[in-house]
Amino acid sequence: MTDGIVHLGPIAMAADRLLAVVLMLVFLFAMDRIAVRSGRTDAKALGATLLVGIIAARAAYVAKHWSAFSYDYFDIIAIWQGGFVAWAGFVAAALFLGWRLRKGRALVMGEAALAFCALVWFAGAAALKPAPYPMPELPALTTLEGEAFDAASLEGRPYVVNVWAIWCAPCLRELPMLTEEAARSDIPVLLVNQREDADSITLYFEESGFLPSGVVLDEQGALSRMLGNGTIPTTAFVDASGEVVTKHVGEISRAAFRDEVAKISD
Repeated sequence: MTDGIVHLGPIAMAADRLLAVVLMLVFLFAMDRIAVRSGRTDAKALGATLLVGIIAARAAYVAKHWSAFSYDYFDIIAIWQGGFVAWAGFVAAALFLGWRLRKGRALVMGEAALAFCALVWFAGAAALKPAPYPMPELPALTTLEGEAFDAASLEGRPYVVNVWAIWCAPCLRELPMLTEEAARSDIPVLLVNQREDADSITLYFEESGFLPSGVVLDEQGALSRMLGNGTIPTTAFVDASGEVVTKHVGEISRAAFRDEVAKISD
């Protein structure tokens, strides 16, 4: 694991997401054992508790970031991008569990299992959050017009870098949003293409119908290796002191993007 990212062969996953998946499986296993030991056959169907918790956690996040989600309602169900309010999920799950089991030993053990998962989650998520670290020196970058990008213009300023490529489906899903945010952002947002030529990229934007705001080229693909062992898309949020405060591996939502930009802009 590096920088809060777990690499499983070609797959990269944020460590806190992996922890969440593990805890969900632990809870489902615990509820099955509780059902067997208590003789409550209705407890076996309580995988619904998990679903209620996930929906509540997502709904709370969407409500909190409604201005971002109102751009595209499809983003509400794009849960693979991340974005949950954990405490809301645990509270909703606990209330649902109480309503379904009402009373008895199964309820006590079920709520205890849920409380255990909540404790491990909050402690684990805090422990797994990587500390800020210096942003590697940017490789030689060029604009779509073939001019050298002046990396010195970023010194003393917060900025965002995203690595992407045309062949990468998650990159293309987030690219329209990222170009919009780059165009409106008060801080530099660099959308750094990896190993593709200017003509191909220009043709892609012409056919797609949106402007390539913030796009620069990394012909050697060096930045993706620096940020995430070659994993794309990866987005790094760098503060004014030149440290990577947050690194997001995989497709990012508008809400999460704006959240992280706000943190480095303060």
